[in-house]
Amino acid sequence: MSDITADDTSGSGARKSHSLVVTLSAATLIQIVATASVLALTAIAPTVAADLGIGAYLIGYQISLIYASGMFSSAVAGTLVKRLGPVRVEQLALACFLLGFVGIAMAQVLPIIVASLLIGIGYGLNNPASSEMLGRITPHGKRNIVFSIKQSGVPLGGILASFAFPFLSRQMDWQYALLIGAAAPLATMVLLAATHVTEPIDRSVPMGSMMKGFRDEQGIIWKNGKLRSLSFLGFAYSATQLSLSAFAVVTLVHDGGWSLLAAGSVAAIMQFFGAFGRIFWGVVADRLGGGFKTLALLGLLIGVGFASLFFVVHMPAWLQVGVLIMLGMTTIGWNGVLLAEVAHNAPEGRIGAITGGVLVYTFIGVIVGPSSFASLYMVTGHYGASFLVFSLLGFFGMIAAWRSHRAARV
Repeated sequence: MSDITADDTSGSGARKSHSLVVTLSAATLIQIVATASVLALTAIAPTVAADLGIGAYLIGYQISLIYASGMFSSAVAGTLVKRLGPVRVEQLALACFLLGFVGIAMAQVLPIIVASLLIGIGYGLNNPASSEMLGRITPHGKRNIVFSIKQSGVPLGGILASFAFPFLSRQMDWQYALLIGAAAPLATMVLLAATHVTEPIDRSVPMGSMMKGFRDEQGIIWKNGKLRSLSFLGFAYSATQLSLSAFAVVTLVHDGGWSLLAAGSVAAIMQFFGAFGRIFWGVVADRLGGGFKTLALLGLLIGVGFASLFFVVHMPAWLQVGVLIMLGMTTIGWNGVLLAEVAHNAPEGRIGAITGGVLVYTFIGVIVGPSSFASLYMVTGHYGASFLVFSLLGFFGMIAAWRSHRAARV
């Protein structure tokens, strides 16, 4: 964090640095709350399913419902950010998380469905709004580390949900555990209101223009080669990220011969290194002076790592862990660099809108990736073979990012 404030410590520069630290802290906290809201039910799915008399496997559909809802809210977030301002949109997102916790705690299927849709809406609104807030005040040379610190809230939120809700559910009914969880978005709303002033509503931007805004944003993206490349990278890398998160444990158990407890511990370590990777790759990108160069390197490492899992049966245990740690750092670590590059290439005053437009493709990757991986396994009967096919997404991402990097130098 000291790197962020080191360059300018006097006069208006000091005030701007202070504003950046406060805004980055708030944005990171909101990201932690957002991810914990998405994953809260997954952490206690067996207990909830038993109480409701349904199969625990249905949690997969709940996650898909959240991300599908998030994809649509991300698509129209640009118009909302322009009309309401990014702070109000973040407050709206936090309100969705709050209502989502309350809805799931009602312990009935229909309210859980509605609550999942609300959580997805909030999740889709969060990144465009926070990118707008950060993009306005982040110095060019620090954008990768700033956005990567903010995105480290994703694995941190996952770790929080994985530990907090099972622990609370052992101390009390799971419904009360979720109501305690609802205090997090509520407290964050209060903190955001205390540290950030909302902008006047821009009534010249009609609410009914959301779909027109989406079409305009997509038109800008598809006319800009770098934004097109970033959209593909978001799709490809998110597909690898969610597929690895979904199938790492089962691959270690089925192909590697690990116990479930040991494999789960490795997955937790992988998530921890994913949080570290988000900050690490942000530093690397700023040091290299190019987000696309770093995204190309990430694609190469993802491709090599996924391809190596084809041979997981023949690897010693220490090498299996080493490969998964490297993949945790890469498949989970790319997001901040990509968002920083989107902010850099977005037209003036449209960072939030273009971020929402690009993230549509990231959400598609999240939805399509794990189901496609599962379909490949049904055909091949081999998790390693599915990882081998998915390695192509990493290699294609490497090529796309490197071409964009070379084009930027011309």
